Amino acid sequence: MRTTTLRAVRAAAALAVAAVSVTGCSTLNNVISPADARAQAPEDAEVTGPVDCRVAKCVALTFDGGPSEPTPKLLDLLERENVHATFFLQGKGHVDTFPDTVRRMAREGHEIANHTLTHKNLKELNDDEVRAELLPVQRDIARLTGHAPELMRPPGGATDDDLKKTMKDLGLAQILWSVTAKDYATTDTALIEKRVLDGAKRDGIILLHERYAGTIPAVPDIIRKLRDQEYTFVTVSQLMAPAKPQPGEVYRP
Repeated sequence: MRTTTLRAVRAAAALAVAAVSVTGCSTLNNVISPADARAQAPEDAEVTGPVDCRVAKCVALTFDGGPSEPTPKLLDLLERENVHATFFLQGKGHVDTFPDTVRRMAREGHEIANHTLTHKNLKELNDDEVRAELLPVQRDIARLTGHAPELMRPPGGATDDDLKKTMKDLGLAQILWSVTAKDYATTDTALIEKRVLDGAKRDGIILLHERYAGTIPAVPDIIRKLRDQEYTFVTVSQLMAPAKPQPGEVYRP
């Protein structure tokens, strides 16, 4: 009986590991780091913008699933701190509900990217359904800002080589992350801050969600303490410069 139980436990553990792999990048090849992206740029390529992350110790602050009611408060904070972030925007209930916030993001120099219409797992959809999750957001952001996104983040990081082909056709590079505070599961501001600071590294991409109550209060200390460690905050595209994120490719520190 004990042997049977042990086998069952081991089998369940194996299935859990498999499930985690599938949610991430189980059948994904050639994930590119920011450093590798920069190395692939032509030798004579020059960085446009104020920061060269080949020299500076850079990190990108990113926010998923907005805009939402608290987003203007975050934008006020980022403006005071002179930090530009990358916002992966969700369509239904967000872009369509807070269009003025989207315009403000663009006006203030933040990078705006696509996080799908309804936050479905893209690996569970067929090609037409994937396009239906992305194209309306592309159109709405382009209408509001004059520029369609060139970056997207698959919900849950769920992507694979088939999705790479669709994203290439749509002109979207896929951006994953190096650290998440899992702020969707806690309102503990101190814990959110600790998770980010513990996971921060050069060329890192930090994932947060401004709509959760504990997140915005954590941002000032995250910025201050990372600056104390000589980090420079940049957008995701600036992190890659002088390279340009390529449609279809998947980038992760």
